[in-house]
Amino acid sequence: MRALLEATGLFTLIPVRPFDVDRDTARRAMAAMPWLGLVLGSVAGLVFVAVARFASPLLGAVLALALLAAATGALHLDGVADTADGLGSRKPAEDALAIMKRSDIGPMGVVTLLFVLLVDVTAAVSLPGAWVGGAAIACAAMAGRAAVMTATVSQSSARTVGFGALFVGVTPRWAAAANLAVVAAVTLGLGWLTGGVHALAAFTVAGVVAAGVAVVWGRHLLRRLGGWTGDLFGSLIEVTQAAFLIVAALTIGTI
Repeated sequence: MRALLEATGLFTLIPVRPFDVDRDTARRAMAAMPWLGLVLGSVAGLVFVAVARFASPLLGAVLALALLAAATGALHLDGVADTADGLGSRKPAEDALAIMKRSDIGPMGVVTLLFVLLVDVTAAVSLPGAWVGGAAIACAAMAGRAAVMTATVSQSSARTVGFGALFVGVTPRWAAAANLAVVAAVTLGLGWLTGGVHALAAFTVAGVVAAGVAVVWGRHLLRRLGGWTGDLFGSLIEVTQAAFLIVAALTIGTI
């Protein structure tokens, strides 16, 4: 519970009791990241279910994603936009990192942000049944944050200071492996409970593919920019989350 509260204080706008921020805090908070994602995603998923039943799935998906953005202060969306601006500049790593650090957002960031949100909304709406869609949103939010937790096993940091640098290398391999095993079990359980064998199979495929996408995207970022930053962590969350929703929607329609 302490770790979850620390993760909430560091990665959301939800008020919690003040605490000191150091590497030990970062380690605990990062270990709780998947479960913070599950909590936030579950609330967003319930919003999707309620609105889909009383109004429309499209409105439900928009409000669910708006809730996630509001709760996190759009922290991760800002990261994916900044990452797009840096990579889109095609400049050397040092210059690209400088572009990402600016407070403004360029055209590449705007377009990327727009398509990420459109993909998330459309994929959630494409899933059959409100409960399956709500569960997929919860699992996608959890998967994205599990990807970042796994990435913090790495010791590669693009900067020596900054919010992102605080978390680089804080997660032991055994802790990442244990958390991922539980994340997989929760994902399969939610799929089975909300959509039976079809959703179970779709969520299984989505989880495996999303994990693969996270690995490929993470390696590309490290090769291109030389290490992790807070923006890159945010992009990893959003890319993994989108991959889970896309594959779940595509897979469940073919089973």
